[in-house]
Amino acid sequence: MKSLLNIIKGITFSAVILGAITSCMARKEYERPKNVVDEKLFRTDMLPSDSTTIANVSWKEIFTDPILQGHISKALENNLDIRIALQSIGSAEAYLKQSKAAYQPTLSVGPNYTFQTQSINTQFGQIIGERRYINQFDITASIGWEADLWGKLKAQEKAQLATYLGTVAAHKAVKSDLVASVASAYYQLLTFDAQKRIITETIAVRERNLETTKALKASGNLTEVAVQQSEALVLNAKSLLIDIDTQIQLLENTMSLLMGEPSHSIERSTLESQKLPIDVKLGYPVQLLANRPDVMRAEYNLMNAFELTNAAKAQFYPTLKLTGSGGLQSVDLDHLFSVNSLFANVVAGLAQPILNKRQIKTNYDVSLANQETAYLNFRKTVLTAGKEVSDAIRVFSVQDSFIELKQKELEAYKKSVDYSQELVNYGMANYLEVLNASVNSLNAELNISNAEYNKMKAGIELYQALGGGWK
Repeated sequence: MKSLLNIIKGITFSAVILGAITSCMARKEYERPKNVVDEKLFRTDMLPSDSTTIANVSWKEIFTDPILQGHISKALENNLDIRIALQSIGSAEAYLKQSKAAYQPTLSVGPNYTFQTQSINTQFGQIIGERRYINQFDITASIGWEADLWGKLKAQEKAQLATYLGTVAAHKAVKSDLVASVASAYYQLLTFDAQKRIITETIAVRERNLETTKALKASGNLTEVAVQQSEALVLNAKSLLIDIDTQIQLLENTMSLLMGEPSHSIERSTLESQKLPIDVKLGYPVQLLANRPDVMRAEYNLMNAFELTNAAKAQFYPTLKLTGSGGLQSVDLDHLFSVNSLFANVVAGLAQPILNKRQIKTNYDVSLANQETAYLNFRKTVLTAGKEVSDAIRVFSVQDSFIELKQKELEAYKKSVDYSQELVNYGMANYLEVLNASVNSLNAELNISNAEYNKMKAGIELYQALGGGWK
């Protein structure tokens, strides 16, 4: 028995040493492709490159409105997409644990009972001349182990690790998208509130102008046409109010869904009190794009495909398997647990695939194609990330100038309304000029509120484009 154990130990030790050596020879280590992420990835227009970036700042320091922070926290806790992503992480973690256990031997133990009798009409039965019955009892343990000679199991483990890390990155991406979506919807809601106030004030002004127009008609200074046009402006503003109320309710429903709740009204502050602490002069270190969750996930997918190619390549080489069984065996149940009932066998086998209907070659070719696809997707994701940063920098950096011009435009339109109304009162201008000035003034005010929202939205997109939002 000792000699048998020594043989098993010797074979196992030799296989482990051989496996450690050959796995290093066959399996390649993953390296990030060169020139995928470089300094030419996005346009900075001479902006400084700095190690400090808003991407490393927590979303709580970017979105400082306490009410908005509460909405984001609730969404991160209750959002269904977040919870689904967590389940994906759990599944990937289970497969990762299984891949790590692939190095271990398989072991099974169980009792068996065998009943056997032979036919008398066979040649053997004719020799014996009578029917015999055999009852056999055994308790058998079977063990099997495959040596990782060419790094196949190691590659499969690395592939599962990349899959797991990919699900973690996907969870981060969902968090980043969720934070950006809640913040963007919140600011849009504040914009609608501001526009509702503008429209409400416009309705009051136009109703007063309608009364003035009626008085001027009664005095013979204006015609019924002017009265009808004034009334049309009032009705137009009231229809805008209905539309903005509808948009507010729909957006509240959207935010409720993001927070994993039934539709309800959303608590909020005002547009005027909002400020995003984002400074474009901080710089945008290009290497930080590698911290974007979508870029991370794309690279993990490439790592997974690379390791699966390693595993497919290892299938071309011989496999070394050790199998063994042992236990107790007896035809008499009373003697099953005696020393004489012990049995054991050990088999070490080396198998080299020769013909298998091209399955190994096909798997390897497919894995190479999948690896190239993963590389192209990785490069596309990085290029898309660079474009998003370039877009966000441009839009965010010009918003202040755009808003300033729109405010000057509004001031000009307001003066135009006052002047044209005064001229009409003295019969020195056509009322159509008042109508045009009034419409342009309202549009200018609404455009300013939209510009304020676009500035905050651009800040959100820049923050997210650089990989922020999930910390």
